Amino acid sequence: MNQKSCLNCGHSVSDEFCPHCGQKTDTARITPRSIIKNDILGSIWHFEARFFNTLRDIIFSPGKTAMNYIAGKRIRYNNFIPLLLVLFSFNVLGLHYYEKFAPAEVLAEDSEVKDFLSKYSKAILFIVIPMLAVNAYFLFRRIKLNIAEHFIIGTVSLLGILTLFLLDDIVSLISLWKPVSKIFNSIDRALFGIAVLFPAVTYWNAFKNSFTTWELTWRVAGLYFLMVLESSVIGLILYEIF
Repeated sequence: MNQKSCLNCGHSVSDEFCPHCGQKTDTARITPRSIIKNDILGSIWHFEARFFNTLRDIIFSPGKTAMNYIAGKRIRYNNFIPLLLVLFSFNVLGLHYYEKFAPAEVLAEDSEVKDFLSKYSKAILFIVIPMLAVNAYFLFRRIKLNIAEHFIIGTVSLLGILTLFLLDDIVSLISLWKPVSKIFNSIDRALFGIAVLFPAVTYWNAFKNSFTTWELTWRVAGLYFLMVLESSVIGLILYEIF
């Protein structure tokens, strides 16, 4: 086996990465070509590929993605917490452009609800995940996950919702064009419905092999009941105070 020294820490290495510091062993002299190929294009491609792969896995197999992450299979995914903030920012941007281009009569519909959600969107973001985590911790105790692990499942669920809401913002913008408004309004409603059901999909996908259909059904229904109840109470408190 060909042994050589790591140029970063000096340890003897024989593989692609140094087992001591993690640096790649094929480090070569920096050239204009290497900067463009590895540092610029390589970094962008690596980030974008993992970003979109993470979103794809969250949308199509959210529960499995969360359980893989909990089990330690993490290098294939972007860190969920920074990703949550990125998607939240994209949603704010999407809402901004929708409000900028939408006619006044469209914005007037349900304006009070939209204003409330827009004003307290950050609070809602940071309340939903703990609520999901605590409720699921008690409803799915047989799985023996701790509260932090349930926090990860809740985060994945919210990531899926934010991704669907972002798609919904794009569809809403397209629907402002009259010739396609009916088609895209239907897509808009479908995306909203999927977003509402996404936590159910997440927990079903995560625990379908650990519970019977009936056990999983009443637990997911109980999760929704608790979420609606708690959200209503919190919403009323925020509305009355502010």
